[in-house]
Amino acid sequence: MSNDFPTTYWHVLKDGLLQCDLCPNACKLKEGQRGICFLHQRKNNQIVLTNYGAVSGLAVDPIEKKPLYHFMPDTRALSFGTIGCNLKCKFCQNWNISESTDDSLLSQTVTPEAMAQLAVQHQCQSIAFTYNEPIITLEYTVNTAKACHELGIKTVAVTNGYICHRPRKEFFEHIDATNVDLKSFNEDFYRKLTGSKLQPILDTLIYLKQKTNVWLEITTLIIPGFNDDEKEIDLMTRWIHENLGDDVPLHFSAFHPCHKMQNVIPTPIEPLMRAREIAFKNGLHYVYIGNILHPESNQTYCKNCGKIIIERQGFALTGTYIINGACAFCQTMFDGVM
Repeated sequence: MSNDFPTTYWHVLKDGLLQCDLCPNACKLKEGQRGICFLHQRKNNQIVLTNYGAVSGLAVDPIEKKPLYHFMPDTRALSFGTIGCNLKCKFCQNWNISESTDDSLLSQTVTPEAMAQLAVQHQCQSIAFTYNEPIITLEYTVNTAKACHELGIKTVAVTNGYICHRPRKEFFEHIDATNVDLKSFNEDFYRKLTGSKLQPILDTLIYLKQKTNVWLEITTLIIPGFNDDEKEIDLMTRWIHENLGDDVPLHFSAFHPCHKMQNVIPTPIEPLMRAREIAFKNGLHYVYIGNILHPESNQTYCKNCGKIIIERQGFALTGTYIINGACAFCQTMFDGVM
C-alpha cells in the first residue's frame, strides 16, 4: 500500500541528509530511509507521510474511554488510529500497531471528508485520533480535523505530546480537546523506557494551557518500581499545579504486564490511591484512577461543596448534577466543556 503525502517540517543538512523537524527525534534520513515513527520516509529528496489516510481500526467509543472526563460527558467519539509512533515505550499497550512496520495492518483508506461523514453517520459528536500517536500523521490529522469542524464535529487527540514548537502550533490549532500522557516526571525513565526526553512533553503541556483553548487532561500510567515513587509523584503534581493550574484533570492509570515488561507486576490499588492523595494534597481538584476497579475515584466531585456532580459506572454516566454549566448544589462553575 502506498499513498505518499508531502510533509512540511524538514530541512536539508550540509551533508545532504534531510532532517525531520516534526518531533525532537530529529531523524536524519538518507534516500529511502524511514524515521523512527516509520510513517515518515525520504523519497525523491523530500520527506513524505506514507500511507496517507490509511487506518488500522475504527470504533465508536464513549468519550470517557479516551480518557476525557470533563469534555462533552456522555457523548460518543469515532476513534481511529494508523501505525507507528515516535516513542518506543517498553510498556506500550498498543505495541502491535505502534511498533509495526507491516503496512497490511492498514486495512482501509479513508479520506478526511469521508472520516467526518462517518462520524455524522454514527452519531458521534467528536472524532478521536488515538490508538497510536497522531502527531506522526500531522497532515492527515489536520485535514481530517478541518473536515470535521465543517460538519460541527469536535476533535480529540490522545497523544504523547512529543512534538517540536512550529508543528505543535499547527497541530493543536485544529484540536478541541486532548489527553496527554505524562509518563513519568523522571528524565531517566523517559530515556530508558521510551527512548525520548521529558522536557518537550512539559513544553507541550505549558503551551496547551497557556497559549491555547484546547481542553486538557493528563494521564500517568503508574508502573510498580519504575514511576510510583511518592517523591516523584509529589514533584509531578506540584509542577502541574504551579504550571497548569488546579483544574486540569489527572488520571492515574493501572499498568498491566505487556510488550517488553511482561515480568512487572500489575499495579496494586494502594500506590494509585497514594498518588491520588498526593495530588489532592498539592491542590489538584480532579484526580481519577483508571484501568482498575475503584468506583469512588471514578466520580467527579464539585471542587467547592464536594458533592458528586458526575456519577459514573465504568465509562457509563449514571447521573449528572450540573445545571447551566454549574454544580446543581452550590452553583460553582464546572471546569470543563459540556
